[in-house]
Amino acid sequence: MRVLAGIETALLKQRGYLFAWSPVCLALGIGLYFHLRFEPGPQLYGWVLVLGLGVLVGGRALSAAWVPLTVGAALVAAGFLLAGARAHGVAEPVLKWRYYGPVEGRVVALDRSASDALRVTLDQVRMGDVPADQRPQRIRVSMHGDTIALMPGQRIMTTAHMSPPQGPVEPGGFDFRRHAWFQRLGAVGYARVPVMPVAPAKDGRRGVQVTYWRMAISDHVRQVLPGEVGGFAAAVTTGDRSGMGQETLKALRASNLAHLLAISGLHMGLLTGFIFVACRIGFAAIPPLALRLPVRKLAAICALLAAMIYLLLSGGNVATERAFVMVTVMLGAVLIDRRAISLRAVAVAALIVLTLRPESLLSPGFQMSFAATTALVAVFGGLRDFGPLPGPKWTKPALGLLMSSAIAGLATAPIGAAHFNTMSHYGLLANFLSVPVMGSVVVPAAVMAALLAPIGLDWIALALMGLGLRWILGVADWVSGLEGAQGYVVSPPDFVLPMLAMGALWLILWQGRARWVGMVPMVAALLLWGQGHRPEVLVADTGSLIGVMTENGRALSKSKGSGFVASVWLENDGDGVEQAAAAGRWPHAPDRIQRFLLGDKELVHLTGKRAVQQFDECTQNQVVISPVALELTGKCTIFGPSTLQRSGSLAFDKGRVVTSSEVTGQRLWSPRPRALKDQ
Repeated sequence: MRVLAGIETALLKQRGYLFAWSPVCLALGIGLYFHLRFEPGPQLYGWVLVLGLGVLVGGRALSAAWVPLTVGAALVAAGFLLAGARAHGVAEPVLKWRYYGPVEGRVVALDRSASDALRVTLDQVRMGDVPADQRPQRIRVSMHGDTIALMPGQRIMTTAHMSPPQGPVEPGGFDFRRHAWFQRLGAVGYARVPVMPVAPAKDGRRGVQVTYWRMAISDHVRQVLPGEVGGFAAAVTTGDRSGMGQETLKALRASNLAHLLAISGLHMGLLTGFIFVACRIGFAAIPPLALRLPVRKLAAICALLAAMIYLLLSGGNVATERAFVMVTVMLGAVLIDRRAISLRAVAVAALIVLTLRPESLLSPGFQMSFAATTALVAVFGGLRDFGPLPGPKWTKPALGLLMSSAIAGLATAPIGAAHFNTMSHYGLLANFLSVPVMGSVVVPAAVMAALLAPIGLDWIALALMGLGLRWILGVADWVSGLEGAQGYVVSPPDFVLPMLAMGALWLILWQGRARWVGMVPMVAALLLWGQGHRPEVLVADTGSLIGVMTENGRALSKSKGSGFVASVWLENDGDGVEQAAAAGRWPHAPDRIQRFLLGDKELVHLTGKRAVQQFDECTQNQVVISPVALELTGKCTIFGPSTLQRSGSLAFDKGRVVTSSEVTGQRLWSPRPRALKDQ
């Protein structure tokens, strides 16, 4: 009874501060749905619904102190149901086999692949003799051959290699199939032949008119500002990154300035802040308006309209939608005379985003933006009680910027390291030199360009914008070129990031001395991360590449081919070397049969048809991996094409074999593939 009384007392002391826990509870339910290794059926959804409603209704019979716990439990159930409803709501056909042949569709999006090839997203797809009920509604094709100038709405045709979205490149890794499922992508592939136009863009603009305007604006910006500066300008105005090269992107990532490309909280905040301040000053300068109307609220309305226009022109991706929701909540608080920046406003924004797109919980963009915002609001809210920042008045903007960059950097660094396996050692310096230019030069110049465009004088503002962007690119090149600018981090175990997040949330949201208990899971998570263990052997789902952990790092079975898989393995190891260097760690056998001792087992990798012909008999202590179908005499374990298709990528560690299909289970986006014969 004393324990229950203590809990009740603690909950009563938190009254007025518990609303900020609402999105945390909702996120727990969403996370539970995605963590399952089976797809819930109607019966389970029914039980969750009944349980959630029962807890909510039954909580009325308890004392007021316990009501928050019942509401929290109901929110967990709601998160589970929302995630399931969203997953079923976006369901579209997914290609179930590899396809080579004619592909026709309407252009709905353009971007760049990791190999710097133009990548086109098509809808209204036609694919040879693929039946309509099995035909993906949306596909993405990388154009490696000659191509024409493409615009949204244009209908094109080509011959392409297409395949279902790829599963994790290692068990427990990022599942692109899940990401593609919520993007409604049913197939991905590439084309090496020229693209032929079938119908002009004007005939297919319905439904993609805004995208067409975006691409037209991007083309105009790149004509005024050629080169990488123009591609950067197009990226920050319309979200179109197709004009940026991979070298520039690498420099921005290495200097921790890649967030300036994504139209998210920073851009939306700078834009609406500039509009709000400019309109408020302008209205205040007109006495009849200033004396009769609430100019602060009028300025908030103008800033909200600007945010809506920016949302449309930027393509309305997940990051921009999230930023728009946060800005709308804060400006809405101004309209109803509430504090605009508070943890309650952040919680409302998180609730809206998670309700609309539950899958965004798993994205690094959601995690990093809300981590940075929550940390900034909490720290500066706490400093508010201690008065203004110390020092002369002219140093306060610089001190505030430095503190903001440091706080946001510390809050997002573990998340970025966990997802991308890199850390920028000079990111604080790069942001300190670049963010003020983005806010004082680039964003105002972009607004001026939009205002001057109707009279054809936007080139003046774009030239000013180009100066600011050249400075930022220069900072990125300089910082990324510094010795030790970028470090590499091994991937943490799955539970580390949630443990770290829950500890940080407890530290920020809980009131009183007990908040410091949150430091315990945070420290434990970091210690466990440092003890992270990587598999001894990794095998690609095609069987064409294996990676063996050695004293010098992971050794790869070949220096070329399967480059994406190789790069992800090395990144997850926290290893910054190229594939060719990793392949040099393990000498290749001249007969193309590669062997490796794994405890009491011998791992045998057959690299092609010649190797299969040479290797016709095996023993019980051998594990044979081959990308080519084979028939062997003996009692060895064989992973051939059909077995790997069912199992996905493999990990050998401590005498145990783990498959991707075992880890991911059978979900909507990862159904069990049809068995094929090894022939």
